[in-house]
Amino acid sequence: MVTEEEIEHVSKLMKIDIDDHKEYVDKVQTMIDYFDVLDSADVESEEISMHEITISNLREDEYVPFNEKLIDKLNNYKGTYVRAPKMS
Repeated sequence: MVTEEEIEHVSKLMKIDIDDHKEYVDKVQTMIDYFDVLDSADVESEEISMHEITISNLREDEYVPFNEKLIDKLNNYKGTYVRAPKMS
């Protein structure tokens, strides 16, 4: 079970201002429960097909300089932080 203290601790680590930590307890717990459902899915017997590509068929790495400040291109840049969309 997720606690309000854990939500508060994680929000401080991520430097996210949250007024009401209780509001996110159920949302985070729902996400964790969904991960449990995904973990319990029996996919061990599923075959994953992959196409093998030799190294010689990969493209060459190429350095392309970027002369502008990337941080200036962000829409929600504020001081030293980038503001992310609110969780709903």
